[in-house]
Amino acid sequence: MKLSLWFGLSQRIDRRTYFVTGAGLMFLKYLVDATVVWSYTGRWWSPLDYLSPLWTVRAGALSGVPPAVMLGLALWTLPFLWIGVSMSLRRLVDAGRSGWLTVLFFIPYLKFVLMGVLCVLPTVPAAQWRERVPDAVAADRRRSALLGIGAALAITIPTILLGVYFKRNYSFGLFLGTPFTAGWVSAQVYNAGHPRGTGETIRLALLAVLLAGLLLLAFAAEGAFCLLLAFPLAALAAIPGALLGRAVALRAHETTGMAALLAPLLVLSEPRLPPPSYEVVSTVEIAAAPDRVWESVVSFPEISAPTEWLFRIGVAAPERARLVGTGVGATRYCDFTTGSFVEPITVWEPGRRLAFDIVRQAPPMHEWSPYRDVNPPHLDGYFRATQGEFELTPLAGGRTRLVGRTRYAVEMYPQGYWAVLAGRIVSAIHLRVLRHIQRVVETGSSAR
Repeated sequence: MKLSLWFGLSQRIDRRTYFVTGAGLMFLKYLVDATVVWSYTGRWWSPLDYLSPLWTVRAGALSGVPPAVMLGLALWTLPFLWIGVSMSLRRLVDAGRSGWLTVLFFIPYLKFVLMGVLCVLPTVPAAQWRERVPDAVAADRRRSALLGIGAALAITIPTILLGVYFKRNYSFGLFLGTPFTAGWVSAQVYNAGHPRGTGETIRLALLAVLLAGLLLLAFAAEGAFCLLLAFPLAALAAIPGALLGRAVALRAHETTGMAALLAPLLVLSEPRLPPPSYEVVSTVEIAAAPDRVWESVVSFPEISAPTEWLFRIGVAAPERARLVGTGVGATRYCDFTTGSFVEPITVWEPGRRLAFDIVRQAPPMHEWSPYRDVNPPHLDGYFRATQGEFELTPLAGGRTRLVGRTRYAVEMYPQGYWAVLAGRIVSAIHLRVLRHIQRVVETGSSAR
């Protein structure tokens, strides 16, 4: 009974059920999330900080939680998100309001206003929410599909262009709210007046999202590699959107979809917040004393062409490092296949520790595109390395443990998803550099 109430779409929701169920599930999720954070950080996540949508507030509580665990918390959030959205939709219809007001659930602060209002609005006897869905029909399927895709693209493309090129904000609304709306619009149009099956409705929504990506590629607005990485997120959001759009079309007798036109404005209204910071640490052991290793840490000669698949598909690969000056205040340049990282030295302890800021960096990759020069905004500072460090520790037998650290920020939502991918890239860069230093030192090659 409870599972069908939470995850199904057949039961209407009155205000008492909405309040009791929502409060109970919210408390359960908070308790689990706060316990996970406490187990990694030793700090308890206060309810006020937990409810705040501002990353600057949440970052303090989440500091020290590994990116993989944060990604796990994000995945744990998905069923609760579905329950909140689907129950809000049914409660809106039960109260005689448009189901499209459910989009307010995706807007910080306004979602709490929406939930509070839905807890007090009375049931409207005339409101209709069908318990059974009519049988699917084949009439005019192609025309309905084309109209559904066209309506979805008419919302999706302007929203993406406004968010990326005007607002320059890869936000929650862009990555999740936009494909959710695309799925909803395509499904509602496709099922309006002619019931379709759930499977074909989902396939249509995914096709609409895929076509939106192909249009961005065709007009050089994005590259293929990053679109491939973003598609799983978009699909994950489009599918529940399609289910809810279909439910509205078949159960609520609702014909208006004008609220979908608010999607671009919602993306524009989202604030651009300071991104969280992450750290990657990698280690090798070298059969040489720290003084010898130090020479190849501050600068190292050309690295052979990369063979790793990650670099062969276009991710920037380190090629060499050179030093201008010496000591604190000197500048280290790490040359990549896409350009150079500029690294002013902040700590200079020969044979022990080298640390530097990263004040300028090359694009993180060459994008895949049918066009020669494509530089979408996400390649310009949305993944940003901020600090680097090498630490040398003497070991028994004249060996050295060499540790590389890089701190970086990812200014794209959801950070947990992109930070895991970025961490893998930074780790691959670390290993390429550290293993090269190991070969240079152990074979006696010149580091200059």
